Amino acid sequence: MAERGDAPLRVGLVGAGPWARALHAPSINAHPRTKLAAVWARRENAAAALAAPYGATVARSFKELMSTADAISFAVPPAVQAPLAIHAAQAGRHLILEKPIAATAEEAERLVAAADEAAVATVVVLTRRFATSTIEWLDEVHRLGGWTGGTARWLSNALLDSPYAASPWRHEGGALADVGPHVLDLLDAALGEITGVLAAYRGEPDLWQIVLGHANGAISTACMSMRLPVRPGISEASVFGTHGYLELPQRAESAQDCFHRLLDDFVTMVHNGQTEHRCDVSRGLHIQRLVQTIGYLVGPGHIRLSPELGRQPG
Repeated sequence: MAERGDAPLRVGLVGAGPWARALHAPSINAHPRTKLAAVWARRENAAAALAAPYGATVARSFKELMSTADAISFAVPPAVQAPLAIHAAQAGRHLILEKPIAATAEEAERLVAAADEAAVATVVVLTRRFATSTIEWLDEVHRLGGWTGGTARWLSNALLDSPYAASPWRHEGGALADVGPHVLDLLDAALGEITGVLAAYRGEPDLWQIVLGHANGAISTACMSMRLPVRPGISEASVFGTHGYLELPQRAESAQDCFHRLLDDFVTMVHNGQTEHRCDVSRGLHIQRLVQTIGYLVGPGHIRLSPELGRQPG
């Protein structure tokens, strides 16, 4: 679908749950270069309640949603997102994707292929990457170089007491599925491509501890849980090496601020015909392969494994 000059980009929203209400809909509505055109959700009454304050229409099918929009924003579980996003890409719609982008790496590969074939713009909602503090930290990390290790911790009570505590897919995949993409993306962006999962363990309560190998020889560790009574939550990352220790500053901006900057990039991509971005669907695939590898290999004890990614052992 061709975009219409300087008119706002028409965005259709899939989903009407807490994340759609808190982030996607208000952010799309508030941005000067996007318009929330329509909402489609499994429960039509929920879609109507979300659409009404923004003057958006309620689509009664995914096909109807696509007929109203130049781009589709997804705020649904990964197993729901990927098949719909493939159809949207094949129809020429640009994509704003949640993480993880699919339920499996194989499905993520099909999504990447569809987006590449259609040459549509894609961006994954890795919100922390759009914070000014993160952008400046990564610039300094790359300017200095010489880092041989890093670590990240992401600990919260989100699966104990939050609007997302009733989410089945989050409970099933735990912190690895939900916040894991953020953690893996930050370590990969700071230290270079993660090429091996050296060790992984999942204990209680939903406590993931992972050792990662990077292409340049650096080693990093990650610790994640969404079932700890931690208030406020902890989300931190750091690197260390020949220049000492450099910690990622705490994010001062809100998720809405980060999503606004994401939309800045996304609209520019659409209008310029660009398909590559540091957080595009191919980035989502790389993170998906890491998540899948870790998920396959975590068992009741400490596990060591081959560095090959995206392959189930045995």
